[in-house]
Amino acid sequence: MQLVSDNIRDAMGGASFIRKMFEVGIELKKQYGADNVYDFSLGNPDVPPPAGAASALCQVAEHAHEPFALGYMPNAGYPETRSAIAGSLTREQGVDVPPSHVVVTTGAAGAINVLFRAVLEPGDEVVCPAPYFMEYRFYAGNFGGVLKPVPSKDFTFELDIEAIEQSLTPKTKAILINSPNNPTGQIYSRAELEALTGVMRNHMRKTGRVLYLVSDEPYRALNFDGVEIPSVFDAYEYSVIVGSYSKTLSLAGARIGYLAVCPAMPEPAELINGVIMTNRILGFVNAPAIAQKMLTRMIDERVDLNIYRGRRDAMARVLDRAGIRYNLPKGALYFFPQSPIPDDAEFVNILLKERILAVPGRGFGTPGYFRLAFCVPMSSIEKSTDGFVKVMQSL
Repeated sequence: MQLVSDNIRDAMGGASFIRKMFEVGIELKKQYGADNVYDFSLGNPDVPPPAGAASALCQVAEHAHEPFALGYMPNAGYPETRSAIAGSLTREQGVDVPPSHVVVTTGAAGAINVLFRAVLEPGDEVVCPAPYFMEYRFYAGNFGGVLKPVPSKDFTFELDIEAIEQSLTPKTKAILINSPNNPTGQIYSRAELEALTGVMRNHMRKTGRVLYLVSDEPYRALNFDGVEIPSVFDAYEYSVIVGSYSKTLSLAGARIGYLAVCPAMPEPAELINGVIMTNRILGFVNAPAIAQKMLTRMIDERVDLNIYRGRRDAMARVLDRAGIRYNLPKGALYFFPQSPIPDDAEFVNILLKERILAVPGRGFGTPGYFRLAFCVPMSSIEKSTDGFVKVMQSL
């Protein structure tokens, strides 16, 4: 007898390529030892949290004996945490963000889910540039929405504005972008953002329907070359920013993130209140209390960017030596090189023979490429060189 729904059974059958490779890596490490397996499959930050994390956690513990120290708080989060995030966003976006426009969430994933629950009707479409984070499809589908990927420009992964415009229909409810991007490391320029928002305003005038721009920004602080990351709030009034501190503070397991509504949005209270409600009724109730209290104390801290920059550059040297074609990532934690053979999944299987774990590009909606996460020890990157070279010579 069937124990789960058809929908979930289908989803399980096409489960995340990332997790599949991660599980393969566990078995290989048992067989060959962790130092002899080069696992670039999962974006799990291994750089320690900033020094302030330990002291923040100790401060939370000092007061843990007090009544309601870790009890329920308003569904939108502690007022002081909302204020801290609002201050940080004001500095990043160059726009005054009031605390009332911020909802603290269970990671960026929680933020996207509570937003889509609040705004999507069954059949509504969410347009997304490809390559894209593979879970986006589930986040939209959870509430009857349909993710509609639009290929970006080949190899450079810049936005194809014309293709995005052609993809819009009367059912389009949101455009979801991710910059710096997972998996490409691309950062969308001010010119791209202005062109995109121009298309969106034209579409709203035609349809008379709100079209949200949702900007997923968990990698914003991982900008290796100081490239401008333009302000979404400054560009478009119906914008919503979601983000987390999983990567920038190495707090992935703390599940702390946020959703922020553009201060220029007309009559924003309905959306804000709707998101606060969906945060509750989806069962999140509130973001974890300990993580909120820690974040309030360390909002301006960041992991050491130089560590990741050094690893990015080392990974580039490995790929150069092997003769693998890639576009140097400007941010985030990933390379998205071109597969030297048409079948990216087959190429990933060939890499496995050298105990190199990568993720096929088709898992991100873009066949013909593969993803490498460089949030791994420098020794693992450097020791993988011979395996990459051997594979490329064999081809």
